[in-house]
Amino acid sequence: MMNARTAKQGNPEEVMESIKDLLKMKNAILLAHNYEPPAIQDIADSCGDSLELSIKASQTDADVIVFCGVHFMAETASILCPDKIILLPVENAGCPMADMITADALIKKRSEMPDAVVISYVNTSAEVKAESDICCTSANVIQVVNSVPSEKPILMTPDKNLAQYARSRTGRDITYWSGYCPIHNNLRADQVLKVKKAHPDAPFLAHPECSPEVLALADEIKSTSGILAYTAHSGKQAFIIGTELGILHPLSKANPEKTFIPADPGMFCPDMKKIGLPEIQHALETMSPEVRVGQDIRIRARAAVERMLAILSK
Repeated sequence: MMNARTAKQGNPEEVMESIKDLLKMKNAILLAHNYEPPAIQDIADSCGDSLELSIKASQTDADVIVFCGVHFMAETASILCPDKIILLPVENAGCPMADMITADALIKKRSEMPDAVVISYVNTSAEVKAESDICCTSANVIQVVNSVPSEKPILMTPDKNLAQYARSRTGRDITYWSGYCPIHNNLRADQVLKVKKAHPDAPFLAHPECSPEVLALADEIKSTSGILAYTAHSGKQAFIIGTELGILHPLSKANPEKTFIPADPGMFCPDMKKIGLPEIQHALETMSPEVRVGQDIRIRARAAVERMLAILSK
């Protein structure tokens, strides 16, 4: 069997075969986010957005989950699957948005809004989830907000853009944190208008992490799973895509006859590209780096995640 150093020097096909063998040997499953590099998406047992991968993690009978994404995603898998080994092949694959809020800061804010229901995006640390009432994703945020009794105030963390989108779609009075995804928040309305002018027949599909000014220009506002579903069923032949560039691979793979135009070719998340095939192989060989959430945090964080999943099952 090749070691990590050999893998870095070997050809990708050999490394992929080694990974497949290791996955079988360890009774492991490989989950990959839609923003991961194409080679990783192609070898994964399942690809998806945060919600889809959370559900897959909770349902698998594998002993080991290799999570190709960022740290909060691996933590969520550990929260849902405490009996499983969760591997994140590159330990410092993080999320700038998740780092914009801490548990201590949320506790302080909660003390100022004692009656508020705290909805935290899954793009948060386990510690923040533990201080939240319920989680949401970009795919289910409207359902989650609508599940809160109308007389209750809402505090949403950490994404100001997702919160403003939810407020515009539900009419709820939502107080929100000032966090954001640098990749989505940096997409500018003038850039979108330029691309729309060049491709007037192509609908613009935007992720709800984009700014309100950009979302106002969107023909559809969708999570990554929503973008994949919409483009598969649409009769249109070209689409402007307003999210991280990694989504272009599964879009083109599922719809080879259609054209996908990035709203901005600079929408590239370096953290989502830190994991490569050699790192996956090394993680399986060494069973590290492991992500494990401590029991006290896990129990409280799990309650917030499970409340989200319960809404989806209704």
